[in-house]
Amino acid sequence: MAAVPALPVSLSGRFKGSFAYFTIKDRLPQILTRVIDTLHRHKNEFFEEHGEKGVEAEKRAISFLSKLRNELQTDKPVTPLEDELPDAVLWNQYLDYQRNLPNGNGEPSWFQSPWLYVECYLYRRIHAALVQNPPIDNFDVFKEGKAQNFFESQEAVIALCTYFQELLKNIKDLDEKQLRDELFKLFQVSLWGNKCDLSFSAGEDRSQKSSPLQSLENMVPYILVNDMEKVWSLLVNAKKIRTESNVRVDIILDNAGFELVSDLVLADFLLSSKLADEVCFHGKRIPWYVSDTTKHDFNWTIKQLGSANHMWMSRCGINWEGNLKKGVWVFCDHMFWTLPHDFSSMSEVAPDLYAELQKSNLLLFKGDLNYRKLTGDRKWEYSVPFHQALNKFHPAPLCSLRTLKSDTQVGLKPGQGEQIQASEPEWMVNGKYGIVQFDDGL
Repeated sequence: MAAVPALPVSLSGRFKGSFAYFTIKDRLPQILTRVIDTLHRHKNEFFEEHGEKGVEAEKRAISFLSKLRNELQTDKPVTPLEDELPDAVLWNQYLDYQRNLPNGNGEPSWFQSPWLYVECYLYRRIHAALVQNPPIDNFDVFKEGKAQNFFESQEAVIALCTYFQELLKNIKDLDEKQLRDELFKLFQVSLWGNKCDLSFSAGEDRSQKSSPLQSLENMVPYILVNDMEKVWSLLVNAKKIRTESNVRVDIILDNAGFELVSDLVLADFLLSSKLADEVCFHGKRIPWYVSDTTKHDFNWTIKQLGSANHMWMSRCGINWEGNLKKGVWVFCDHMFWTLPHDFSSMSEVAPDLYAELQKSNLLLFKGDLNYRKLTGDRKWEYSVPFHQALNKFHPAPLCSLRTLKSDTQVGLKPGQGEQIQASEPEWMVNGKYGIVQFDDGL
């Protein structure tokens, strides 16, 4: 039997000058500073709601976060979690696993350990700062930023909802080629919607100001891997061979705000065009990576749309509320999505979630963090096949829609990455390029 090639090293802050290094050195402390400022700003609100207890809790949370910021900036060892949340045991086991890696660098620390691990750990510690300090334990420190992103993207949301509602009027009359073209359009809107990522900009404004539909043509050359045809034929074939069972698509969500609206429109199109019968959305159980979608964000967005005074926006919101009531749309948030593990260990760590995903006809993974977890966030050669980088993660056919915002990318044509690198050294991290990358799992 041929030997399985060893996995490449993990991206890490120990590589000075790398994007991981700059993220840990600059972006993560900025994010912590913003979180501390947010808590400061809500001091009066905590007092009004909870009296002195609220203010005391705010002080304790801030001191916990300031200590965390200091640990990060001075590359202190990563410490076990001390809260009682159900996932704490898994986190602490993972820390032991990192400690005992044969090629590890001794005690896991912020700059020496894998970037994916310490970045996830940061968000879990931010969560712990609040959870351990009732009565402010349910406060989402990122909620305002997500709401602001939604409101500042109003024009784009209106343009997209209007386009979609007009499309629905004659969707029954579209032939197969027209349906395919519309699917590709909405796929691209959902892909480029992934640019609106607040953790990438350390919380600075990343809203989508203009209509996302106008510039699609110009953006096609920036899609480095474009497997939309493969996704289309998978859906069309699933529809043809369907007898008893429903065609199900799962969308593993990324950011709230405009990106979430673009995902909801894509999901509605799949149902309305009868390419799918049900859509399952997977979000985060706790606030995560600044702008990731929680259950609250998901429901809030649909309510905002439903009560908007714009006809097509509210039509979308009301229809989507109906999809949830009918059960053709389902929202799930599994603890696994906010663990540090990459997806190749899902079948071991979260066999229930893996079994659930196996029921799907197509898994759509949105965004950069999901891509990093799909590929193990390693220093892959650009031309390594996507299938290989997935490292045996194959619950169902899957597709990643992602704009590039970190140093990992596989499945490119030989020489393609090097060629772009020569003229654009920042190509992997500036969000200008995207991929629609498919793996059939076979």
